[in-house]
Amino acid sequence: MDFTMPVFVNNKMPLFSASARLRGYFLFGPSLMFWIMVAVGADLLPYSVVYASGSNLEVKVVELVPHDDNYVLSANIEYRLTNTARDALQKGIPLYWDVLIKLERRREWLWDSTLVALGIRYRIQYQALLNRYRVTNITTGESDSFTTLSAALAKMSVIRKLTVFKRNIIKPDAHYLIGIKLKFDREALPLPLRPFSYVNPQWYLSSDWYLWPVQQ
Repeated sequence: MDFTMPVFVNNKMPLFSASARLRGYFLFGPSLMFWIMVAVGADLLPYSVVYASGSNLEVKVVELVPHDDNYVLSANIEYRLTNTARDALQKGIPLYWDVLIKLERRREWLWDSTLVALGIRYRIQYQALLNRYRVTNITTGESDSFTTLSAALAKMSVIRKLTVFKRNIIKPDAHYLIGIKLKFDREALPLPLRPFSYVNPQWYLSSDWYLWPVQQ
């Protein structure tokens, strides 16, 4: 079960209005809307996970710049684990996140077109015998261990000069957006925890899509 979050553009509020929610209610019916409300934490809006006090994740895109024949991305990501996620980690349960990146072309009369989609998958795990935290970039195979949780999370938080797409993809007469999102993988949790992870806000550890225009 996965729920689509509203889109943020330039760090502004999501394109999500009360009238749109009302239309959704009559379109999908009260039963489905009830379960959606349960899954997102009663009547809390999805963007509150990111911006409310005590929020768990924040994506801070630093820059997307041309470099030789490519565009490269640098970003900072802030992870703040909930008490439930921290306790699970301390008990040896590994936690997985996917950093999703996409390039979209804006189209006036049609759906936006996704030209590039890529991801980086991270695993963090506590090793009790060594009293260390191990962070593995599953995409590259790189793995490091740290004595503190903050240092381990810092390792996952930085993306520097990641090649995202070729410069020749960009056409001068078109408009493009670069997007980044963090998705916590609930399906990687042990089977007994998975049902609770969908209804317990302590396991809401994903972000929304953040979109910025590509400067040509």
